[in-house]
Amino acid sequence: MHIHILGICGTFMGGLAALAREAGHTVTGCDAGVYPPMSDQLRALGIELIEGFGTEQLTLKPDMYVVGNVVSRARLADCTPKFPLMEAIMDLGLPYTSGPQWLAEHVLQGRHVLAVAGTHGKTTTTSMLAWILEHAGLQPGFLVGGVPLNFGVSARLGGGSLSRRVDSGEGGAGQGLAPCPPPALRAPPLPTPSPDLPHLGQGLDGATADSASSLAGTAPFRGSEDTPVPSVGAPFVIEADEYDTAFFDKRSKFVHYRPRTAVLNNLEFDHADIFDDLAAIERQFHHLVRTVPASGRVVVNGLEESLARVMHAGCWSEQRTFGAAVSDFSAQGEPHDFAVLQAGKVVAQVRWGLNGVHNQLNALAAIAAAEHVGVSPQVAAQALGEFQNVKRRMEVRGTVGGVTVLDDFAHHPTAIRTTVDGLRRQVGSARILAVFEPRSNTMKLGTMKSQLPWSLEAADLAFCHSGGLGWDATEAMAPMGARCMVADNITALVDAVIAAAQPGDHILCMSNGGFSGIHQKLLDSLLKK
Repeated sequence: MHIHILGICGTFMGGLAALAREAGHTVTGCDAGVYPPMSDQLRALGIELIEGFGTEQLTLKPDMYVVGNVVSRARLADCTPKFPLMEAIMDLGLPYTSGPQWLAEHVLQGRHVLAVAGTHGKTTTTSMLAWILEHAGLQPGFLVGGVPLNFGVSARLGGGSLSRRVDSGEGGAGQGLAPCPPPALRAPPLPTPSPDLPHLGQGLDGATADSASSLAGTAPFRGSEDTPVPSVGAPFVIEADEYDTAFFDKRSKFVHYRPRTAVLNNLEFDHADIFDDLAAIERQFHHLVRTVPASGRVVVNGLEESLARVMHAGCWSEQRTFGAAVSDFSAQGEPHDFAVLQAGKVVAQVRWGLNGVHNQLNALAAIAAAEHVGVSPQVAAQALGEFQNVKRRMEVRGTVGGVTVLDDFAHHPTAIRTTVDGLRRQVGSARILAVFEPRSNTMKLGTMKSQLPWSLEAADLAFCHSGGLGWDATEAMAPMGARCMVADNITALVDAVIAAAQPGDHILCMSNGGFSGIHQKLLDSLLKK
């Protein structure tokens, strides 16, 4: 099959392109304003990239056009279509589909899908989980919204199966399918759920208060020894995004994946361009929960009230919680060196190069998910000891004159705060210069601008790129006083950072885009200082 991908350089669509290529399909694609690391990865795979969305691409005559959610029916100021190729595809009645739909039909069918969802930490946790399964010998397929350093690519088909199971810290593999933990590790069987239980899931879809409140005080269904466990295929780990699928399919991407193991890592308001409020996102997360089979597992952050509401609306699968002291999986110790507790008992120790409480929670989520496919917490912890993180996650881009420049994908205020806090734990009293651009659709709208000073409390100085914003960044950052400088162009921003930088400083650049290559500009300017 020849597929032509519209919006191929997005993290998801680029990974899909790599999978299709590995599966033997012919892949071409187009996009605008591409930037590494995805563009580098695609070219390395020999995938032809075409700049723009012109109708001349119709001459490629692919079997299917796969449409990314960057594509829309938007019109330019002169009323011409912003995406003329898409308009031509529709006018000519040519076949097209969304990326998640194509993936579900051509890659995920017959696989044991492990999906990692959440507002924050999806990419890192997905990478951790994929690496744990790899370390355990399961050879998983994966699709990650970044490039895990342990693999060097964002996606692969994988070739493993669940016919092996790793039980001990010695790395030995026992025989037999183990999609659920052994009975000794499960909660005691609960009374058979009421036949009406599935209907309680309507709580997020407009059910009466009485039906929703009837769940109060009801223990979650956690599976039992009698729960049927059908044979399933090779594991595939996927980053499960709540953003909408395409302009013609406004459901969240993750509803297409039909996971057998689902991780709900955290949940707060984001994507203000498509969601009206937090309740709207909670509804989409509950749609995901609805797709997990009874023999599956939902791994839930026990610290999140929003996720408690999601689960309260109904769950028909085994549940495992993490994070809270009373959770199934919890941590004891500092984020870089901590004991893993299962049901209150120490079962493993994680010693690794990552820092920050957010990464500690990500690790617990990955360990709980891996256990569902038979990997013991001890083996998972050993794997995490070798985990190298993901490109653009606290990635050191260079050090010049004693000043270190780092790159991170953080863009939501909560992610910015946890990233800065993680670096603070690592560098102690050394100065942190936080350089950021509010680039995501949510931040451009200014929905969370008031949270930015809070998110940067642990930084010594902050530098905000205000270009392209529809709100006053200087006013929003005023609570930081002289600790924050705002510039509307990259040159002025770089000049301000360089003027303030001193030996021993850590310059942390945060953006969900290319940030106009500011990392190299800073390093080049430091050489001249």
